[in-house]
Amino acid sequence: MENAKIKNLYTLSETMAGEFLEKFEYPWEALKEIGYFIKKLAMHLDTDIYEKRGENIWIARSAKIWPTVSMTGPCIIGERTEVRQCAFIRGNALVGDDCVVGNSTELKNVILFNHVQVPHYNYVGDSILGFYSHMGAGSITSNVKADKALVVVKDYATGEKIETGIKKFGAMLGDHVEIGCNTVLNPGTVVGRNSNVYPVSCVRGVIPENSICKAQDDIVQKEAR
Repeated sequence: MENAKIKNLYTLSETMAGEFLEKFEYPWEALKEIGYFIKKLAMHLDTDIYEKRGENIWIARSAKIWPTVSMTGPCIIGERTEVRQCAFIRGNALVGDDCVVGNSTELKNVILFNHVQVPHYNYVGDSILGFYSHMGAGSITSNVKADKALVVVKDYATGEKIETGIKKFGAMLGDHVEIGCNTVLNPGTVVGRNSNVYPVSCVRGVIPENSICKAQDDIVQKEAR
């Protein structure tokens, strides 16, 4: 399942978790270790750049954190990142440089690469979002199946599937992915690099890179321009 592999989704130089992610083949394999990794990484942060503001909470001095934000560690907030009003960071969150975590957005057990934007009313849980990926207003990752079964990643184009062995799995978004407003990314969603998902969509499975997902059964390749 090549489209779902870390090497084909992410620019690892655009996150402090690059070396951490390199040891995995698929990104969801890292989910169980995010919290442990953040604590380990924090021991080596430059204190001229980062300051500790609570138990297992480290924030870049250049970041802007609004006073109404609720934040639980372990988490790291990168340089020049803005965390806006009423954002809820529940822990196990590594947020890169130059990111936007918007009003009323909730993060839990996530890695956000540099320049990620989740700017308005987003829920992002048990997910990894690549360099310059963007989630439109109201779009969310649904990270638990209704029947509470373990998540299986399916590539509907090839018929391949992988049993992940985990119950909580939101979405893996590659670099430069655009998710339309009010879209639901169902458990086990993987969206390849440079792909777009239409607004008000319900997505599941693997979306190939350089694609436009208009509906679950209507995915087309982008035309070269």
